[in-house]
Amino acid sequence: MQTMDVREFEDLIDRLGEDTSRWPDAQREAAASLLSSSIEAAEVLARARALREALAVPPVRAPAGLADRIFAAASRIKAEQSLADSEAPVDATQPG
Repeated sequence: MQTMDVREFEDLIDRLGEDTSRWPDAQREAAASLLSSSIEAAEVLARARALREALAVPPVRAPAGLADRIFAAASRIKAEQSLADSEAPVDATQPG
């Protein structure tokens, strides 16, 4: 039987995925042996599975019209700032 270290195991996960049942027989058997004796390999597998699960979650969608409301609010703030700037008293001691 082929032996495998954690680095090789992690490389195979990156290339073949974390479902070792889909791996070729020799790699699957070596991975099973490694997993039975290595906490580090088990942690690598757990992280890979957690990542796949996280990526499988449907994306979060912004509520309809959110971009339009943000743009309208930004435009309103800009208009209010322009109005405030035009109504600000002029300091006669400042050149300009």
